[in-house]
Amino acid sequence: MNEKYIPLYRKYRPQTLEQVVGQEHIKTALANAIAMDKISHAYLFTGPRGTGKTSTARIFAKSLNCVNGPTISPCGECENCRDITNSVPMDVIEIDAASNRKVEDAQNILEKVMYAPVNSRYKIYIIDEVHMLSSTAFNALLKTLEEPPKNVIFILATTEVHKVLDTIKSRCQRFDFRRITTSDIVKHLRYISDCEKINITDDALSTIAKNSAGGMRDSIALLDQLSVLSSENAITTDDINALLGRISFDLLHKLCDNILVSSQGQAIEILEKIYNSGNEPVQILQNLLDYFKNLLIVKTCTKEIAIEITQLNDMQIIDLAEQAKNIETHQIVSLTDKCANYIKELKTTNNPRLWLEIAMIDMSNLMENTKLEDLQARLSALEGGGAVAIPRTESVAHVRPKILESKPEPVKEDNFKVNSDIVNKKDEITSEKDIVVKNETVSSDEFAPMPKAKASASDDILTLWGNLLSNVPSAPTRALLKQWAKPIKISSEEVVLSIKNEIYLNQFVSGSKKAVLQKAVEGLYPQENTKITVRLPQPDDVVPQGNVTVPKSNPVPQVKMTEPKDNKPTLDDVKVEIDEYGNSDEDSSDISVEEKTANFSDIHSDTVNMVMELFDGKVIE
Repeated sequence: MNEKYIPLYRKYRPQTLEQVVGQEHIKTALANAIAMDKISHAYLFTGPRGTGKTSTARIFAKSLNCVNGPTISPCGECENCRDITNSVPMDVIEIDAASNRKVEDAQNILEKVMYAPVNSRYKIYIIDEVHMLSSTAFNALLKTLEEPPKNVIFILATTEVHKVLDTIKSRCQRFDFRRITTSDIVKHLRYISDCEKINITDDALSTIAKNSAGGMRDSIALLDQLSVLSSENAITTDDINALLGRISFDLLHKLCDNILVSSQGQAIEILEKIYNSGNEPVQILQNLLDYFKNLLIVKTCTKEIAIEITQLNDMQIIDLAEQAKNIETHQIVSLTDKCANYIKELKTTNNPRLWLEIAMIDMSNLMENTKLEDLQARLSALEGGGAVAIPRTESVAHVRPKILESKPEPVKEDNFKVNSDIVNKKDEITSEKDIVVKNETVSSDEFAPMPKAKASASDDILTLWGNLLSNVPSAPTRALLKQWAKPIKISSEEVVLSIKNEIYLNQFVSGSKKAVLQKAVEGLYPQENTKITVRLPQPDDVVPQGNVTVPKSNPVPQVKMTEPKDNKPTLDDVKVEIDEYGNSDEDSSDISVEEKTANFSDIHSDTVNMVMELFDGKVIE
């Protein structure tokens, strides 16, 4: 009967620092510490699983306790070296903190720490998964870790260093083990395969290395599992995918092709084929998510970097590059986001197949009408920024370009095309000259912007002020403006008025008279973009001097008002001197009796409304 089989990850465990794969910075530091005789009393090894923490701790212990040591290259033949290799040493104690995490276990260690080494130079405690110790156990070790007895060394190993107390970490020399690169793993796997005569392809070794996430132990364990498949034919990537439940690249490529062209039916058929092959729904989406990741890398990186990151062969990179030409980067990101969300949903649902099919249909629909250039073209058309042909006339305010359903043709800077079909047929505008609006490609000389309303020919602000007052339909409002408001600036771009009383000011800023003033300005300047500002007087205001002349067609009653005391108006604060028809004395001579009679009820009603607004009152019959 043959000897008991030894797993490959144990058989090929490194026995010297030179045999440790990767971790060059740690090997150099430990070798220099041994050579310079600067041995610390406590070390903390941290890093992902399978990166060599425990193996390095054993090698370091062997280097310190070898009969030829301390030495960088232990002999491996002396009693101490053989005992450490066989895991039966007396002076190198390995403790699994996951099983010995109580304070009693820590106290048991402290009791034995006081004893001197039996036949070695140092007594070394290797505590694996030290983060599993309880807080009380950590506290029991604190003092001993800080000042241990002579010839006692602690080596703590953990995969979750954030769970270790800061007081423990501050008493140790910390070494961070990094993930082993894929190329280093492939080289070591090829060495083991040649030694064990395992027939396997280089692509298969790359697949193993990618699946191990930087852990050498996981890679060797998977190679050991695949070694039983070795026969006349070499082990390929398909064999690994079948063993791990992974989907082949060609099948994922075909599935992604149907997703990108929004072929939901074909995508569902391929999905059924994959599902019936025994793949779990979560595993299917995880494989698809990994494929989208590789597609994004190929889309955004050079070929050399993409090969290094994805670990795909040249033909697969070429297929991904060809596929990436038909999809935008933001679309790939959207697909990965959708896929990741559905993976979370599958882990919590009772009907994973249902959600798997919904996910496939949803991702396929996501690609319809989402190309970036189409969205930009539609947005440009909606905002009027596309290629628009507008006949030049005296006024272009009523020209409304027609939004095209098709994608607008590109317009060359040196040869502008006029497309008369996009002019709205409802507007019958004729002209011999056509202008073309095209975002920023049209110079200021070729593009006639929308003209603003022309300002009045008069430069007298008082005249403009009188014209604005004539547009106010309510006589009390006109009287209030004439008495309390002062024009600071009146133009087509901006109208600025100052009112020194805050009560009247609020009426035009946020009250009911705000809309009345806005309509009056629109009547003066027939446009909607004139800025209106009503504020308190400022020291640097230039107030025009003179009388305001209001056109006779819309007379303004003479109003005499006194400023409210303490900002609390009373009925005596508003005194309007009008005749029995509601008109001022200065204007009544120019108005007929019929006009007075017709306007009496309206003016009287507006006056009452003004008083009601000011005092929050109501009319009692």
